[in-house]
This record gives sequence, structure tokens and C-alpha cells, in this order.
Amino acid sequence: MKINSKSGFTLVEIMIVVAIIGVLAAIAVPNLMKARKDAQRAACIQNLRSIEGAKEVWALETKKGGSEGPTPAELYGNDKAIKSEPSCPAHGTYTIGNMDSKPTCSVADHVLPN
Repeated sequence: MKINSKSGFTLVEIMIVVAIIGVLAAIAVPNLMKARKDAQRAACIQNLRSIEGAKEVWALETKKGGSEGPTPAELYGNDKAIKSEPSCPAHGTYTIGNMDSKPTCSVADHVLPN
């Protein structure tokens, strides 16, 4: 009696599995990149909302408004409205601006909605 022991996968089966994994990766990578970009945008907009709120608190406390605006030192600190200066997750920079304008980010699509 002859025992034929052929355990393992053939080259064709391995190639099919690799091809399927490649197709799944090709589908998943763009979606992951879009999700990452959307999450960065949402976090940045939340930071802009926090800055806007801190500006309002500063204006009430100092009785200022209009074309006057706070400096970063007046908004950020342990005893201030925001404990530490926020940073854009997409490596943009924030501009606080005066009370007549909203804070902005240097990344194009990171805009505080009206």
C-alpha cells in the first residue's frame, strides 16, 4: 500500500489568495486615506470652535470687541480658557484674528462653518 502525502497548497492556489488580498488592499487603502483626512478636518474644526469660544470669553472678561483681538498668550495657559495651544492635525497653523473675524487654519478645507 502506497501512501501519497501531498499536503500544502499549489502555486495557483497561493497566487489566487495573493490576488484577492491585493484587490482588497486596493479597495481599502483609498478609503482609509479619506477617513484619515476627514478625521483631521473634523478635529481641526473642533479646535477652531474652541479658539472661537476662548475669544468670546476673552472679549467678555476684558470688555473688548470689534477690531481688537487677543494674543495667543491671552488665550492659552493653565489659568486661561484653553490650557494649551491647539495644533492642526494636518500640520496647518491657526490664525486667531480679531473679534470681527473667525479663527482660521492654513489648510484650505479646514474652515469653521457659519
